[in-house]
This record gives sequence, structure tokens and C-alpha cells, in this order.
Amino acid sequence: MGNSQQLFTDAELEEYQDCTFFTRKEILHVYKRFSQLSPENTAAGGPSTHLTYDEVAVMPELMENPFKRRICEVFSDFGGGELTFDNFLDLFSVFSEGAPRDVKAAYAFKIYDFDNDGWLGRHDIGCTIRCLTGEDQLTQREIDDVVNKVLEESDLDADGRLSFVEFEHVISRAPDFINTFHIRI
Repeated sequence: MGNSQQLFTDAELEEYQDCTFFTRKEILHVYKRFSQLSPENTAAGGPSTHLTYDEVAVMPELMENPFKRRICEVFSDFGGGELTFDNFLDLFSVFSEGAPRDVKAAYAFKIYDFDNDGWLGRHDIGCTIRCLTGEDQLTQREIDDVVNKVLEESDLDADGRLSFVEFEHVISRAPDFINTFHIRI
């Protein structure tokens, strides 16, 4: 880990601490994980290296997550799932035990907002259901029924979509949310 220490100045590590929910030691550990995913690229480029979605998706922490592509897209500056170290650190900070519920809720909303329009509409909820159940496990009719039920119970203003406030209201009634929106690194 001595090499990781030399890659960052004290000021950079302090800035990372200010912008994340990690300690200095945890930041260096996250960098070590980042560099292990593509040793040849990170040796040449250090923290400015970009990892492809395919390099990140093989991490045991993400491998089985049905939202892994969407998670990488949301945290990517480029939208395609390619991650810089800053993106990678943000991702694991939001999913850390130290991140507060409101930060986790904001990112969960972004992850479920597949069309990036700032709302969870029928399409977004359907995509979420497909991710959770597997692509071909439910018929379109069954998915539509679940979408209708979700909107019936959660769409407080009856506009056919969920706002972030309505989503937060749903999350507030889910005591396990904070524990399930977590990745240990």
C-alpha cells in the first residue's frame, strides 16, 4: 500500500476525505482495489486511469448485483459505465456504511431512473422489475400488473410517475433499505 500513498499528496487525500464518507486508510484501500482491476493501466496512468465497465463488473462486490450496469452508468462521467478513480471512489462511498440515508436514496433514485428524465415512470419501474426478477421471468402482462400496483400505492399525486419526494416516501417505509443499499469493500 506504500505505492498508493505516494500517488496522492496529503492535500489530495484530505480533499477525498472531505468529499466522501471514507477515512484516509479506506481511500487508499479503495485505490488498491481500483488498481487491481487493471494493473497494467493503473501502473501507467495512476488515479487518472479509466476502467471499462467490463473491468469493474467482475468485482465480487458487483458481480451478482442485477443493477451493476446501471450503477456504473450513474457514477460514470461518460455515462457508459467507464469509471475514473474519482467515480469509483464516489460509487463505493455512496454504498458505504457511513453514507447517510438521504444520499443513498438520491442515488437509488438515479439508478432506477433508466431514462434519466428525473422521474420514475412506467418504463423505469418495468426495467427495475426486470432487473430484480431476471429478463424473461415475468410476462409483459405480469410486469404491467406490478407497475400498476407500485404506482397505485406510491404515486401520491396520481400523475403516472414517481417524483423523488414520492420515492423517498416509499424508501422511508422500508427499514431494510439502508442495509441493502450497501457494498462492503
